[in-house]
Amino acid sequence: MVTTHNLGFPRIGAQRELKWASESYWRAELTEADYWQKIAAIHELNLNQQAASGLDYLPLGDFSLYDHVLDTSFWLGNLPARSGQGATIDNYFRAARGRAACGAGCSAGEMTKWFDTNYHYIVPEFTADTQFCLELNFWQRHFHTAKAFAKTSKPVILGPLSYLWLGKSKDGSDKLQLLERLIPVYRDLLGEFAAQGFTWVQIDEPILALDLPDEWLSAFEQAYHRLQTAGIKSLLTVYFGALRSNLRTAMTLPVAGLHLDVLRGKDDLTAALDLLPGHKILSLGVIDGRNIWRSDLTQLLNWLEPIAARLQERLWLAPSCSLLHVPVDLDCEQELAGEIKTWLSFAKQKLAELQIIKVALNQGREAVASALDENKQALQRRQQSAAVHKPHIKDALSVVVQQGVERAAPFAERAVLQRKKFALPLFPTTSIGSFPQTQEIRAARKAFKTGKISAEQYDMCMAEHIERAVQIQEELDIDVLVHGEAERNDMVEYFAQFLEGICFSEYGWVQSYGSRCVKPPIIYGDIERQTPMTVQWTRFAASKTQKPMKGMLTGPITLLQWSFVRDDQPRAQTALQLALALRAEVDDLERAGINIIQVDEPALREGLPLRQDQWSDYLQWAVQAFKLSVSGVQNSTQIHTHMCYAEFNDILTAIVALDADVITIETSRSDMELLTAFTDFAYPYAIGPGVYDIHSPNLPSQTHMETLLRKALETIPPERLWVNPDCGLKTRAWPETIAALQTMVAAAKTLRAEYASAAGY
Repeated sequence: MVTTHNLGFPRIGAQRELKWASESYWRAELTEADYWQKIAAIHELNLNQQAASGLDYLPLGDFSLYDHVLDTSFWLGNLPARSGQGATIDNYFRAARGRAACGAGCSAGEMTKWFDTNYHYIVPEFTADTQFCLELNFWQRHFHTAKAFAKTSKPVILGPLSYLWLGKSKDGSDKLQLLERLIPVYRDLLGEFAAQGFTWVQIDEPILALDLPDEWLSAFEQAYHRLQTAGIKSLLTVYFGALRSNLRTAMTLPVAGLHLDVLRGKDDLTAALDLLPGHKILSLGVIDGRNIWRSDLTQLLNWLEPIAARLQERLWLAPSCSLLHVPVDLDCEQELAGEIKTWLSFAKQKLAELQIIKVALNQGREAVASALDENKQALQRRQQSAAVHKPHIKDALSVVVQQGVERAAPFAERAVLQRKKFALPLFPTTSIGSFPQTQEIRAARKAFKTGKISAEQYDMCMAEHIERAVQIQEELDIDVLVHGEAERNDMVEYFAQFLEGICFSEYGWVQSYGSRCVKPPIIYGDIERQTPMTVQWTRFAASKTQKPMKGMLTGPITLLQWSFVRDDQPRAQTALQLALALRAEVDDLERAGINIIQVDEPALREGLPLRQDQWSDYLQWAVQAFKLSVSGVQNSTQIHTHMCYAEFNDILTAIVALDADVITIETSRSDMELLTAFTDFAYPYAIGPGVYDIHSPNLPSQTHMETLLRKALETIPPERLWVNPDCGLKTRAWPETIAALQTMVAAAKTLRAEYASAAGY
């Protein structure tokens, strides 16, 4: 009999209940006791929904208040000292978000992408002196909530090697040397699981899908021999890619089972079946945990039936990875086009697909014949749909690509023309794009969507907020202004609504980080721009100032990465279609007199494959897509791009190849450490390293900002240094935004007075 289980479930709730509860607690609208009561109810509902799907084992410990990597740091007693003493919920959130009115010394933990996803985790911090201790109170809450599911739950923990790998040494010491201190704490926790009556524990080691140094591979054998604990069986879980040469190491470890993501690592399977010892179970991730398309159940069964016959009760089935990366429930959607909705599968539906496969393998296909037939019919309708395939779009793309994607002149020549055109001062100040999405803005958007106000009334409201944003920037004396994006609900969804071939869910939220949720558009067909997307409001904002106004667009790779992408053609083809649509928008902005245009690509690094031998192909088409978007403009038009919360070292060659005149990057949480990569590479373009962390309520001092800028000046020539926040200010309130920007401008002016004469300004 085949066993089914789940690796993780969306934490946020179908209506983002976790978000609302956490934000209420942060605003002190809930007591800690009331907050925990709400959290327990959300967690229990998640468990009930999974149990109703027929799973044999439910995940326990995948639920998190903010981030599961931060959770690991919490129960290991490894929160930064600046977060406060003791394993309290407030110290936990200080590590995640920083601490208001406390200065840079209480800054939040560094945040970066979880492998190649749009989920962000809080980076663990280590020194040579780091010690670990088990904080059981964290797990006691999980045990209590899951009491009714104790016999069918398996705790989920991030494995010790992956935890160390994902962290950062703050003093340059070797992280791997801390493994000796970690193992006893993990053993204590496994012993506690056994004492609580659990029979299985899921230990996630996703780094086994990476190219690992030999010493890290060797450490797996050492660690897992010592982690063997009486009364509890370990399921070693790997996802997001193939193990390749790491498979033999994984297969020989003393664990009771191994989970493979066979959607992204199908090539592992033949060797895995041959290497699998007779006493181990093999779990196969056969339902896509990263995308929202229905599985081809007939094709899956054709492939799985021989494997089930061979392994019998030693075969487990699951989604490929945690369902954290998909929305909760398709049944909530009432406005999706009927045909398209039948092609989709959210978290609850994916577990239902898993149950159909389980029944078919255990009882025969005839037991689920109607479900299999319905699945087949839906897939055939999608394959044949005229809404998906539009030959004229492919023809237009082919013509533009053949014309080339290079700017007419090199950067050195463009920089001279742009300096003359804009006459900006040394250390020009700007912001990344968005300004606070106030309650008034959100209320107007909701009223417009529900028909309570007219389009004309909505536009008048947006105009007022945009004009106010321009006025505030004028008063602050910022050099290059933005219109503030009041009309934009999301940096991806806003653009996607103007593009054919893309549709939207109503409740398809997924967690990006903490309480930040996004609703990815669904790219289902060939893409074409229907009408200008940003020209109206950017031109309106420009009419309210004599200063340069920066046009703001989301780049093709970010639109791709932050959407649910069609799986019936190569991603490169979809990226180029997005780029072609953006190219038309860039050209329209320039014709409207907008001569500074920022095309954001924060997801460029995110899309990098996990294996280095696949990087070159991805970076080639990703860079091509960006350049296709912007290469049609005049040399005097200045192209900016923005990237954040990623390790840039691996892609600096590609960042240079983008040929953007200015890049702004997030650096404040890393104390400008990320600039080292740009310096070592001798980055030749202008660069704006963020001088304050917009995701924290902290308001840094002018001295702190000046210190960061002076660090930047150690490696960046004054004439190529811009001054800006880390990221957009959408999530902040106006009072703190104004205060921070005022301080930022003052810091820039202080340095300007020191350097202007020597730099020739």
